[in-house]
Order: sequence, then structure tokens, then C-alpha cells
Amino acid sequence: MNPYRALLTGNRNYRLLWFGQIVSQLGDWFNSVAIYALLLELTGSATSVALMIIVQFLPIAVIGPVAGVVVDRVDRRRLMIAADVLRGCVVLLLLLVRRADQVWLVYLVMGVAVSATAFFEPARTAAIPNVTSKAELLTANALSSATWSAMLAIGAGAGGVVTALLGRETAFLVNAVSFFASAVILARTDFVATPPEIKRPTGLGSLTGIADLVEGIRYVRSDRHVAALMLVKAGWGMAGGVLLLMAVMGERVFPVGGSAAAGIGVLYAARGFGAGVGPILARAWLGQQPEQMRRAIAPSYLLVAVFYLMLGWSANLLTASIAVIGAHAAGSVLWVFSTVLLQMSVPDRYRGRVFSAELALLMIISALSSYACGYALDAWKLSPFFLTRVLGVLFIMPALGWLAIERWHLGPHRA
Repeated sequence: MNPYRALLTGNRNYRLLWFGQIVSQLGDWFNSVAIYALLLELTGSATSVALMIIVQFLPIAVIGPVAGVVVDRVDRRRLMIAADVLRGCVVLLLLLVRRADQVWLVYLVMGVAVSATAFFEPARTAAIPNVTSKAELLTANALSSATWSAMLAIGAGAGGVVTALLGRETAFLVNAVSFFASAVILARTDFVATPPEIKRPTGLGSLTGIADLVEGIRYVRSDRHVAALMLVKAGWGMAGGVLLLMAVMGERVFPVGGSAAAGIGVLYAARGFGAGVGPILARAWLGQQPEQMRRAIAPSYLLVAVFYLMLGWSANLLTASIAVIGAHAAGSVLWVFSTVLLQMSVPDRYRGRVFSAELALLMIISALSSYACGYALDAWKLSPFFLTRVLGVLFIMPALGWLAIERWHLGPHRA
């Protein structure tokens, strides 16, 4: 039987976790295209979109350390449900935005929603090994990544069309309803979602979580394999600037039928399609042995570089879409393989803190990349194509860095 089908038919808890991911992320991508189009329409500034992308990244980086401590202390299932309910409620406030002087509310709403995501995503990632066997881990993560990608492709494409035809309010409503639906689905799961009880020291440090945070830092410092793997997604974070550049290309260079939302939707749909097929093809070609997954990381960075250079010289929407598919197929391999290797290596008691810190690093780099590209577009009037080529060249650096880490620091993998 197909391993993905076997996982979904034979593992009820993972199936429900997966259903919740589908409805939540589908609404998210409806929402994102509508928000980017709204900001470009009300402000006419690429920097406003860059700031939104930063708002979608930075709270996770700031809250990440605290979220990691919480994820390693409480029932992860209930934490995810609470985060979904909060996100569903605040997203409804986007329906109030009508004028340029109300744009601040968009940033506030998304800041709160993303702060809830800072708790939800590490909890979901840390919970996957609790509902799957070790043999199912790569399949489960590849399916989760493919689902995220499919929802991006479907949500961004449909969101662009729906926003153009029915208005932004419809997209915002779909997003809110999707969070509530996800909470209902997660409430039907039944698995041990609380990390193992451990004896904690008494005192202020324990009560505030500082002691747990310090313990997590010491653990990462003591395990060079884990420390190296936590940097993989940080390298991929340089692609944060490309997310802005794709939005600008969709609005200014490749509008579909004169619609910025539709143009953005096509490029984001291509991103989702690429990110979906990447880990599935990689699993079929390479299997799921840790050593093979580690060796795929440097070539994946190099493929990202090649395809972003191709995007930077694209003359039409078709070529640009193909380049985006290729780059994000390779990027999703980086995401899935580093996640699986960490899940295999990190004990349950540390998992929340490790994944929160990893996500925080990714978001910091992504935010910096987005702001730099937005500033260069507006202040220096640089072409989005030129900036895409610059980012393509920069991706050679993490490829060389990972090769150096593998050769001189990691040694034989223990997983």
C-alpha cells in the first residue's frame, strides 16, 4: 500500500492533525494574497508589504524562546486549540479596514495572529513524533510539507481569483472560519500530548521558565549535530526577500487580467506546487536514511540558487512560475529533511524548545531579507529581478557552509 495512504488510513490521530492543517492553511493563503493586495492598493508602497512580511516573521522570533518553554510544559493539543481560537477571533477584525489611515490595524491583527502561531507550529511539529512511529516520521513530515504546499498553491491561486471577483472580505472570512474548523478537528484527537514529567528545580528561575530556557541552550550547545541542523532553515530564511519580490512582480510586472491579486496568486501558487512536490520526489529518490538526508542539504541550497537566478532573468509569467516551482521544491527538501533529522535526534523533553528556537532563527533571517529587499526597491529603485539574482547568488553561501560543517564538524551521524 502507498505509505501516505497507509499512514492516513491507519493512524487516526495523525489523520485528524492533517485535516486540521488542511483547513487552517487553506484559509491562511486566501488571507495572505488579500492582505498583500490590500496594502499595495492602499499605500502603493513595496515597503508596506515588506513590513507586513516582517510582521508575519518577527513575532515568532521574539516570542519563540518563551513559546518553546510553554510547549515543553503543557498539553500541546490544548495549546494548539487555544491558538486556533485566538487566531480565528482576531482575523475577523480585518473586515473593519477600509482606508489608508486604518492600515495600522492590519499590522496589529497579523502581529497577534502570528504570535499565536509561534505557539501553534512548534507544538504541532513536536507532537508529530507523539502520534507516529519512527518509521512513519519522514512520511508524516513529507505529507505535512506537501499539504502546506498544496494549500499554498490552492489557497493562493483561489485567493487571488476570489479576492479579484468577490472582494477581500470573503478571503478574511474564509481565514477566520478555517481556524475555528481546525480547533474543532483538533479537539477530536486523542493522544498523549503532554511532555514527560521531569523534576524541576524550585525558585524564580523555574517559575518564570528561565531555568528551562537555559537548560535548552545547554542541550543545544552540547550536541553539535542538533546545533548544525537548527541552522538549515535559517539559511533558507534568505528566501524571505523573494516572497516580497514575488508580490511586487505579480502586481507590477505580471498582473493577470490587470489584477494584482491574480498575478500574486499565480506566483504564490507556483511556490506552493514546488514546495509540495520537492519532499515527495526526494523521499522517492533518496529514501529516508539519515545520512542520505544530510547529504541532500548542500545540493538543495545550490538548486535554490540556480532557480532564483532563473527567476531573476524571467521574461514572462510562465518562465517565472517554473523558476519559482524549482526553487521552492529544493527549499522544501531543506525544510522537511532538517525537520525529520531533528525529530529523530532530539528527546521529547527538549523538542518544543529546539523547534521554537529553530523557527525563531528562520524568522529573523527572513525578516531581515524582506526588509532589505523592500528598502532597496523603494529607496534605491532597484529592479525586483536584479534583487532576485542577488539572493540567488547569496544562496551559494549556506551550501558551502553546510559542506564545511559536514566535512569538519559533524562526523558520522548518530541517528
